[in-house]
Amino acid sequence: MFRSRQNVTFPVFSGYASPGRFFGGAFPGTNVYGADDMPNVDLLILSHDHYDHLDYETVVKLAPRVKQFYTALGVGAHLERWGITPGRISEFDWWDTQTLADGIRLTATPARHFSGRGLTREKTLWTSFVLELPGNAPDTGYKLFLGGDSGYGTHFRDIGAKYGPFDLAMLECGQYNADWPNIHLFPEGVVTAGQELRAKTVLPVHWGKFALAYHAWNESIQRVTKRAGEAGLAITTPKIGEPVVIGQPYPGSVWW
Repeated sequence: MFRSRQNVTFPVFSGYASPGRFFGGAFPGTNVYGADDMPNVDLLILSHDHYDHLDYETVVKLAPRVKQFYTALGVGAHLERWGITPGRISEFDWWDTQTLADGIRLTATPARHFSGRGLTREKTLWTSFVLELPGNAPDTGYKLFLGGDSGYGTHFRDIGAKYGPFDLAMLECGQYNADWPNIHLFPEGVVTAGQELRAKTVLPVHWGKFALAYHAWNESIQRVTKRAGEAGLAITTPKIGEPVVIGQPYPGSVWW
């Protein structure tokens, strides 16, 4: 939340990250909140169309309270099929920038991933985002990196050089496997990416909700906090529902 504007990224409140209930179930205790608990939303940001980032049930429930959807090229077609009018959808190619209300700027940046739902593949784009928020005084503000899903690549260094430093970088940290090394970050790669983004603090995400790989649910957070400590990179680890306020002390308890 910033200046009374609610910004929501990649909301998924259903219990499965798949078309049915046969795969990608949520870990116990992660469905504490639902779409009905959310306030009115000014900006809803969607990185790509995978089920764990674009959830039909969640979007349909939230839609009446969302002013505008921001997403990657092609993803708007899903939203239109679900009843959202085209005028409420803004699509981005990589490096596209829009200035939103109150001087908020949103830029789509590259990611190393893929897209698809059901049997359809590579018909839509996948992105990360840079969110620039104005401060309460001239020449002040904050920069956030919203990583979406991405394997490691040179794009992190490019984004850091172009837009960094970042006050906070949300980087996916979990559901990795040696069989798909290029589409999700390994925990140690999260630290490298955070450094190359020139992030002051990293918020690891994508590790405690759905079981999409074979590692233990808390293995990734253990590995990333260990590596971050060795590298001197600040990490914040909020519990579900715990506020993270930019510019104030961040949560850091070892609760897992």
